[in-house]
Amino acid sequence: MSTEVRVPTLGESVTEATVATWFKKPGDAVAADEMLCELETDKVTVEVPSPAAGVMGEIVAAEGETVGVDALLATISEGGEGAAPAKEEPKAEKPKAEEAAPAESAGGDAGGESVDVMVPTLGESVTEATVATWFKKVGDSVEADEMLCELETDKVSVEVPAPSAGTITEIIAEEGSTVEAGGKLAVMGGASGGSSSAKPAESGKKEAAPKAPEAATAAKGADVENAPSANKMMAEKGLSESDVKGTGKDGRIMKEDVMKAVQAGVSASSSAPAPASPPRGPVAAEDEAREERVKMTRLRQTIARRLKDAQNTAAILTTYNEVDMTEVMALRNEYKDLFLKKHGVKLGFMSFFTKACVHALGEVPEVNAEIDGTDIVYKNFVHMGIAAGTPQGLVVPVIRNADAMSFAEIEKAIAEKGARARDGKLSMAEMQGGTFTISNGGVYGSLMSSPILNPPQSGILGMHKIQERPMVVGGEIVIRPMMYLALSYDHRIVDGKGAVTFLVRVKEALEDPRRLLMDL
Repeated sequence: MSTEVRVPTLGESVTEATVATWFKKPGDAVAADEMLCELETDKVTVEVPSPAAGVMGEIVAAEGETVGVDALLATISEGGEGAAPAKEEPKAEKPKAEEAAPAESAGGDAGGESVDVMVPTLGESVTEATVATWFKKVGDSVEADEMLCELETDKVSVEVPAPSAGTITEIIAEEGSTVEAGGKLAVMGGASGGSSSAKPAESGKKEAAPKAPEAATAAKGADVENAPSANKMMAEKGLSESDVKGTGKDGRIMKEDVMKAVQAGVSASSSAPAPASPPRGPVAAEDEAREERVKMTRLRQTIARRLKDAQNTAAILTTYNEVDMTEVMALRNEYKDLFLKKHGVKLGFMSFFTKACVHALGEVPEVNAEIDGTDIVYKNFVHMGIAAGTPQGLVVPVIRNADAMSFAEIEKAIAEKGARARDGKLSMAEMQGGTFTISNGGVYGSLMSSPILNPPQSGILGMHKIQERPMVVGGEIVIRPMMYLALSYDHRIVDGKGAVTFLVRVKEALEDPRRLLMDL
């Protein structure tokens, strides 16, 4: 029986890719979810995992070929049938004797059949993770699909379920260790829940699996060839391989790596390494005993790096204003019960701010644009990022096409994304592609702050705490619920006039929500 390997979904507006590298060749043994090849699009690099364990059959799309979504890449003969068809005939003559042997072996072993727990596919351009937490220890019994451990990448947390019921016999990757995609995490024994007739087939599949690590090890020792598009771009930009840090398999340089190096201002004439962080000052002995040193998580390291890159790359400026929340609060109080009854979700302030920002972005499109080299890319859509604080760190889930959504759809999307963010369930796709971001520091009591850009975006709106203050209205001093607004923007693309106009339009829409209905 053969299984087809096809081109996966490549992302929004991406319809084709180039086959960059094959990690396997016909006749090689492959394990389920082991990386077979790498595809390269004009935006990202996509690794294609094996849909089943078996033996590599025919490779239909060779390296360098351009393929469309769902195109056939290769075939896999499951269970090793395609590797040695001549040896199948002797097995057919005495099936009973061969089927009995695995069953007797399984019954004789104390732990039964062993099953490897492998690192799952981590996503595009993510090749390694850190073992954050083990929920089980050696000797524990587990059910099929029960969570065994949690892995942490520089983007998301990944839970690893048990591939079958059984007992943990060995933990190979301890907490804090770094593992590669497709690596082994643990070994399970005493697998239960399956009939004895199913075990020979499972055993046959497992015989092919040990060859996969050997192939991976051999690949690491071989010369690593960069992506053709990366070599072309390095030649155009005058960069050498030492100027670019490769993130592909085995350190392979991809097109996106060269683009990052160009954006960071790397040139062929200045390839010196970045200055290291200043050393920590001396600490008194009596204080050192009371300190606790904890390694930064991969997510926190990525947050730190991205925010520092934003400061080094963009010309960040912040403009402020304040908004009277009286009308929005009155409208919300009047319709919140009816809104909840009809739509099944609470009416909050975020939908008003999202709508107000979408309205303002239509008038000041440069705030919704980004810089690509010497070009400005204007977006005729709004993918709204909603910054959310989680126990793991700051994440920004993206609500796609927010400009075409109703108040109820926005509230439902925010509630769903927020819950997934707190639980660490967000996928990388849900945090990519944002064109503008809203950050609500007011939920933590912040009265005023300067939000930092989420690159490559050119604008971010900071919301703050609603606080009653005396205001002059119609010549009289009255108490009003006021909120400070802060817009941080990239001054390279957004002028001061555009930034102030954007913030004024947001203020006007919130102080008179009827403007949102009239598109004024």
